[in-house]
Amino acid sequence: MARETTVTVNTLPSMDFETRIFPHIGGYGRYNRLVVLFSWFPNFAVMLNLFCDVFFTHIPESYHCKPDPQLLPSTFLPSNFSRQGYLNLTIPWVNGSGLSHCELFKYPSNTSDFSEKVHRERVSCTVGWEYAHVAGLQSNFVTEWNLVCSDFWKIPLQHICFMTGWILGYILLGTLCDWLGRRRCFLLSISLSSLLGVVVCLSSSAVVFLLLRLSQGVMLAGVFVSSYIARLELCDPPNRLMVAMISSFFSVIAELLLPGIAVLCRDWPVLQAVATLPQLLLLSYWCCVSVFPESPRWLMATAQIPQLKRSLREFSTRNGVCLQDEIYPGETLLSEIDTAFGEDCQPRYFSILELRQTRVIWKNCLILSFTLFIGTGIQYCFTRNLHSYSSNFYFSYFLRVMTGALACVFICLSVNHFGRRGMLLLSAIITGLSSLLLLALTQYLRGGLVLVLSVVGLLFSQALAMLSVLFACEVMPTVVRGGCLGLVLAAGCVGMAASSLMELQNNGGYFLHHVIFASFAVLSVLSIMLLPESKRKPLPDSLKEGENQRRPPLLLPRPDRDDLPLLSTRPRLSEYNPDNYSRLVSATRKMLTKESLPYRTAVPMQAPLLSDSETQSQEDGTLKEVMS
Repeated sequence: MARETTVTVNTLPSMDFETRIFPHIGGYGRYNRLVVLFSWFPNFAVMLNLFCDVFFTHIPESYHCKPDPQLLPSTFLPSNFSRQGYLNLTIPWVNGSGLSHCELFKYPSNTSDFSEKVHRERVSCTVGWEYAHVAGLQSNFVTEWNLVCSDFWKIPLQHICFMTGWILGYILLGTLCDWLGRRRCFLLSISLSSLLGVVVCLSSSAVVFLLLRLSQGVMLAGVFVSSYIARLELCDPPNRLMVAMISSFFSVIAELLLPGIAVLCRDWPVLQAVATLPQLLLLSYWCCVSVFPESPRWLMATAQIPQLKRSLREFSTRNGVCLQDEIYPGETLLSEIDTAFGEDCQPRYFSILELRQTRVIWKNCLILSFTLFIGTGIQYCFTRNLHSYSSNFYFSYFLRVMTGALACVFICLSVNHFGRRGMLLLSAIITGLSSLLLLALTQYLRGGLVLVLSVVGLLFSQALAMLSVLFACEVMPTVVRGGCLGLVLAAGCVGMAASSLMELQNNGGYFLHHVIFASFAVLSVLSIMLLPESKRKPLPDSLKEGENQRRPPLLLPRPDRDDLPLLSTRPRLSEYNPDNYSRLVSATRKMLTKESLPYRTAVPMQAPLLSDSETQSQEDGTLKEVMS
């Protein structure tokens, strides 16, 4: 018989937020919806800055060295040649790609023969490069500092540094969310991110640009993780999926608008300034506390009772809650909180180091980190096939954006019906199959079939990534949700940085990269089966609740199987309800101990029509008549 092991976790006194507190403050009322609406705008601002990197580091399709008159003989007269003839004499021609990107011809100083028979030395570019227009921009990070040829390695290095900033931000600021709260972490991140976004516009060199983008990535990660968590903690279980997917649609809108914004900006510092503008507008959240309040769920999970009471009063008032069937409902709820936590309960904050004492939470965190790593890393394999089908920048860009939008629609239509785990499993299977088919049959398939498989794989890999983030936020406990979600998102950024590592090696290990991620996608199918199901279930708040999550059975029981017991085991309903009794005692105690009541009961001023003795005699007479 298998031996059961128990894991002891440190917990605080708590109440069930979903059933005991959330309904009494209006549930998912109009104020909660308003706060969720304002939490979507940070997602737009963050994604606008994230995908600006695509335009900043895009290499022009056509570029070549500038002709250097010093490398030509003194007898050479440029006026005797056309523009194209001049370029053909000064720049080598490379079969299949046109003019050389990195070399020039150097002629002997005393020659007057410019035919191909004369000996010409090939040298590296000496006076810079001439570029065709970059996609949407006239100048970017590449053309500003000539990061081509021998300096090409700085382009993928910039992306790796940017992703490194996101990784550090997710881990550090995700943990800070659990220590300082969602609101404070958000305000700190958005303030520093706005400042760094403005400073990036003033970069004077490539090294300064790299360091500033790394720092900005740290802060942008904090904005994303804090707003994502705060958004879901204000929702009830039926609405969590749609709230999360609408935030993903805001990301899609940012990607769709970005090419048009780049065309209007023309230069990369202007594009950076425009991308920073939404963040500057979000600084108004400092003054407007009501549009981004602290999460009452986090306040309860960390036992911050005074702040929790103020937050509950704010939410119930703004949601317009008015319960007429209870005596002093607000005071009763607050009394229950005092009874559950005690008067001397001190706040306690948790970090991801607490995961050492857990088993289920740590397992779920590892599995979802693995699936998100696969979902983001394998996208490079599919987009590279898009580049081979068409070299047009906008073709692959908009196709990737549209597959992201379709992935959102697919999740909205299917996940609430079939569950998070089932759709995550399906996404992993289709992603792995598409990748394996491309590996094995690319040389035998026509271009159209390769394109279809690439689009299908790209769609379901993005669905895999989106579902992994939502799933992680739902199964991680409130007390460590920021740190755990930060670890999962950091793993996703590692997958995104893997594509830059391939470019750093000039795509030398692309086949191995594809094989590894295809194998990981198949392996993830087995690990996803170990996850619990979070569809329409309350969010876990404590470590104990996170540890009590269990995976559902893989196969449903047979409908023809008789599982009914011989005798009914359902307990008989009792008229005594200890929950209602404790609430009545709390309300009565408040009435007896307080001199002034929070609500006044209107008492009629006129005297009663009958005195007590007359009333009693009238009741006795009525009783005798009935008996007779």
